[in-house]
Amino acid sequence: MTRVLVVDDEPNILLSLEFLMQQAGFEVDTADDGEHALASVAKKAPEVILLDISLPGISGFDVLERLRADPAHRSTLIVMLTAHGREVEREKGLALGADDYITKPFSTRDLVAKVHSLLASQQSGTPQQESP
Repeated sequence: MTRVLVVDDEPNILLSLEFLMQQAGFEVDTADDGEHALASVAKKAPEVILLDISLPGISGFDVLERLRADPAHRSTLIVMLTAHGREVEREKGLALGADDYITKPFSTRDLVAKVHSLLASQQSGTPQQESP
């Protein structure tokens, strides 16, 4: 079963995304800050990470950068989920190695479809286009 790590400091969003991903058939772990996210990845690496940018302590951008610097996690699919919709932030996330960048609020159906699409592209070796 595909493991998804949901990282968000907002408890309601964390619970909602955990439930959504479980209903979509994924095994789900959660973390409420960057340190817990990195510890969770080190303990049992997920195939997909849904990562908020604004986190207490280590930001989502820093978590992304650390994971991409580690050869063991370079192929982990990382989708930035954030209320930060400015183009400069989107560009930074993608430049740091995010596989996609989705702004809140978002369609839960579209999010699940995007995760399935990224996984299918990764398995087929086809590069994925970022969402507009």
